[in-house]
Amino acid sequence: MATGARKRWSQKVTEKSNALDLDNGVFSKDNPRSIARSLKRSADRSRRRKSDPFRSAMSMLTFYLNRAGKKLSKTQRNRLEAAKEELRDLYGKRHPAA
Repeated sequence: MATGARKRWSQKVTEKSNALDLDNGVFSKDNPRSIARSLKRSADRSRRRKSDPFRSAMSMLTFYLNRAGKKLSKTQRNRLEAAKEELRDLYGKRHPAA
């Protein structure tokens, strides 16, 4: 695999996920609630996902957070972490006690 292709495989997953059709720029939105609503909408509409909508949406968000890694600003990372909580609220899931 060429260096450029190796670096961008996660971008392809995000853009052309076989499980969810994501809105453009979903992870760069300013509001955690709007990120969560967009992911929920995509997961609820998808017929190709392998698990329930909540797990699919949360998996995509976690995947993006993990792959973006150090390239995310602290503000954007916090926004995406807050989107996880919003996603749990939208699906009526409780965050496991730490």
